[in-house]
Order: sequence, then C-alpha cells, then structure tokens
Amino acid sequence: MSSNIDWTDVIKKEARGINDADFGEVQELTTEFVITQRGLIDVEVFGIPKERAESYDGSVLRFNVTEDEAFSKYREGGEDTAETLSQEEEVSTIDEMETQLQSNQDNETEESTRVPLMEERVDISKRIEEDTATITKKPITETKTIEVPITHEEIAIERRKPSGEQTYTEQKPVTSQEEIEIPVKKEEIEVNKRPYVKEELVVKKKPVTETKEITEEVTSEMIPTED
Repeated sequence: MSSNIDWTDVIKKEARGINDADFGEVQELTTEFVITQRGLIDVEVFGIPKERAESYDGSVLRFNVTEDEAFSKYREGGEDTAETLSQEEEVSTIDEMETQLQSNQDNETEESTRVPLMEERVDISKRIEEDTATITKKPITETKTIEVPITHEEIAIERRKPSGEQTYTEQKPVTSQEEIEIPVKKEEIEVNKRPYVKEELVVKKKPVTETKEITEEVTSEMIPTED
C-alpha cells in the first residue's frame, strides 16, 4: 500500500492505473498528491492522491484508479483536484518562501540546474487495408453416354386369299418391274444442351485474429554519474 512506498524514488518514474491505464510520468509530490504528466505536445497533468497509490516496483508507480476516474476527478482543471491543490499550494508557497529566505541567508552562491532526460516510446496503431481473395471457376469437359430408346416402322408381308366372292379384276398384271413406295416412320435423336444450376457455393468472410511481434529501436538519454 501507499505507506510502504519509497516516495523519494518515484520522481520521473511511470505512473499506471487499473488495466494498465497510462498516467504519464511522476513530476513532483505534494503533501497529499502525486503530480504526473502525460504527453509532450498535448500535455495532460494529473493530481492523484497518495492514498490511492497501490504499489511501486522500482520503475512503475501503480494507482488503484481507472482512466475514466483520473480524467473526471484528478486531471488538471477538475474541481476535486483544483480545490485541494489550491489549499496545498497556499501552504507550500509560505513554506517555500521561508525556506528560500533561509537558504539565501545560508548560501547565497548555491545554484541548481535541471537537465531533462528524454526517452522515446513506441506508439503502436493499426490501420485497415483492402485486399482481395480470388475464387476461380474453370470449365471441365467430360463425355457422357446416355441410352435413348427410339422407334421405327418396318415392312412385314403376309399372304392372304382375296376377300369376298370376287376373284377377278379388270386390272391387268404389270408388264415390267414396278416399285411401290410405302411410307414408314422412324424416330431420330436430337441432342440439345442447356445450362442449369447444379449447386451453389456460399462464400463467407470471418475475422481471424493473430499476434505479431513488432521490433523497433528506441532512444533514451542518460548522464553518466561515475565521475
């Protein structure tokens, strides 16, 4: 809990909340608040109560605070934080003035310079790109054999005696070869091809999530302190 945290070591360390919410970097401490800053261009400042600090592992100071709660209650300009910080600033200003006067009397030549050390952080974003999936249809030729029954007429000759009592006729026998044509019928096969829908293919799209590792070099600044 907050009582076990070494507050002298948290300056310039990361500040995180519930679900790893990013509150930036610890800038300073007051009697009751931890002041953090997130961003370099669009700067956001939070004043989070020390009592909401949960743990500190030497590099990350974690708070029992959600990101929504931090924005609504503890972001710079919020009513809860502004009123409490204002009261602390009044007390702090008096203490600082007394300390400064005492310091000037003790050592008028002492000076200090703050040197900011910068560090790059990897900011990962995702974008959606259009791609295409190709489905190819190709013709396949095959030979099919189908048995089709067909009908035709054939000539059959029967010999019979003349019908009735008349056995003579005025028709004379032919004197030369004569051909008699008798029409007969037969079925012929006609082959026609027409397309029809044999089956349907349903093409579906579904999202597939995969994890990819991104490796990137980042640069940070340091000042050697051996000397």
